[in-house]
Amino acid sequence: MTSPHPSKQFELPALLAFATLLLPSLASAQGCSLCVTQAAQAGSRFIQALRSGILVLIFPPMAVCIAITYAAWRKRNSFVSDNRLC
Repeated sequence: MTSPHPSKQFELPALLAFATLLLPSLASAQGCSLCVTQAAQAGSRFIQALRSGILVLIFPPMAVCIAITYAAWRKRNSFVSDNRLC
């Protein structure tokens, strides 16, 4: 099986890199004015609870992604036959 045309191999990574450059501007535009107003008017207990809530929402998905990545990395060669012995 032949490999795709060399320029075709780099189209998807280049497109993904370009999209990644656009994401920070899109992500910063998602600030809800109500949330910003509530956080600005809140006391220190509310701000601490908000920070704790953010951590609670971030760590479980990140741990699952790390576990899946680690499992895939450990099993990366288990389905590849060793043709060097032939």
